[in-house]
Amino acid sequence: MLRTFDEPFLAETLSASIDAAGIGRLTLTRPEKLNPLSWQCLEEITEAANWFDHQRGLKVVVVSGDGRAFSAGADLSTFSGPSELSTREVAEHGQRMADALERMRPLSIVRLQGWCVGGGLVVAAACDLRIAADDARFSIPEVDLGIPLAWGGIPRLVREIGPALTKELVLTCRPFDAAEAKAAGFLNRVVAPDQLDAEVEELATSIAAKALHAVFSTKQHVNAVTDQMVGTMRSFADADGLVTAFQDPECAEVRKKYLADRQK
Repeated sequence: MLRTFDEPFLAETLSASIDAAGIGRLTLTRPEKLNPLSWQCLEEITEAANWFDHQRGLKVVVVSGDGRAFSAGADLSTFSGPSELSTREVAEHGQRMADALERMRPLSIVRLQGWCVGGGLVVAAACDLRIAADDARFSIPEVDLGIPLAWGGIPRLVREIGPALTKELVLTCRPFDAAEAKAAGFLNRVVAPDQLDAEVEELATSIAAKALHAVFSTKQHVNAVTDQMVGTMRSFADADGLVTAFQDPECAEVRKKYLADRQK
């Protein structure tokens, strides 16, 4: 879809806007399905990040999900196309989505409540600052589904929480709570659910009041340092890994069992 940057952003899986206080809002809007990240959603997040990038004077964008969860992660039905190309294309869309969100000029603050699963956690990792309700829960179930964590998720997690914990959480697929995520350095703040909106607004308003050049320069400087430490471009063959996983019989059997167990 051809979009112009001087018109409102229109999408089907999310909303993107700038409020009267000059704060950007990117909100996933499929709460009835816990905001799954479909092929279309990945594309619309990428386009929304590009749209925000071209809004003059915008300093901060709040990223959130409607309803009782931030995101249930990748919509697996998106990956079950008839050809290798369809799987590869979705994998590459996920990588482009995370890259676009991370490289967006305005600072991003992600608001986390309920479940943040798999690809949803990659979205959160691509944001600059993270605030969660203390009842938020996190999970990276990809290995239990017989697929590797993709979309540049591995280098982003290594950057935020270190290699050992990244290996543990990705390989065990065990859920973890907001307190553990905060202790690991993934979250900036954890607050009571009824204080989440106020905490996010306070931080967003504080940043929006800063000098534009200072905000952008700080974000770019920190990103330049971390890119040299664990660059997301070093992500190991994400698309190839997903394509192979969907073709491998053992991975398929693991995925079938996982999905069957979830339906009991």
